[in-house]
Amino acid sequence: MSSQPIPTRVVLLAGPSGSGKSSLAARTGLPVLRLDDFYKEGNDPTLPRVTGSADIDWDSPASWDADAAVAAIVELCATGRADIPVYDIAASARVGRETLDIARTPLFVAEGIFAADLVRRCQEIGVLADALCLRGRPSTTFRRRLARDLREGRKSVPFLLRRGWRLMRAERGVVARQTGLGAHPCGKAEALGRLADAAAGRCRTPAVRQPA
Repeated sequence: MSSQPIPTRVVLLAGPSGSGKSSLAARTGLPVLRLDDFYKEGNDPTLPRVTGSADIDWDSPASWDADAAVAAIVELCATGRADIPVYDIAASARVGRETLDIARTPLFVAEGIFAADLVRRCQEIGVLADALCLRGRPSTTFRRRLARDLREGRKSVPFLLRRGWRLMRAERGVVARQTGLGAHPCGKAEALGRLADAAAGRCRTPAVRQPA
């Protein structure tokens, strides 16, 4: 029997905002890295804007620090610990730091709307177990997202309504983009099954779209 430790891997869990990523990740019982904590702060001059509007486009990958997210994933896989930011979405600001300790757990979930943007990099580094994109009915996602955002006071009500309507119309395109980046589109039941496979050591190789 080999005395080598089981290498730690990550499952990237993507999907439209409000698709149920956080609740599904919590159901697995695995450690979870919240990729939303890597958003840029609201005063960052590089933040993108919604076309034809003064609103910040928080649904653009340019609103997020992918390099820092990958660095945290690599550190977790290598050492079982990583220092990560704590982000307050309502304030659009980082409000602290915390240490995520996954100990000897050989698998963890990194969930967020930009998770699919990390598929290629995690695959090249050799830490990817699977990549999933939750999908459902856009109208259901709209209701779930709006209820959550109002409950948590994430942004102003007019902003949430404008964003929710825009995202509902764009949802199928969001799923198509994340699928093209290598995330397997699925419902919650299939996602839980694939996560169970990954926990058992049955990793999958996502089909990653070649860059243009």
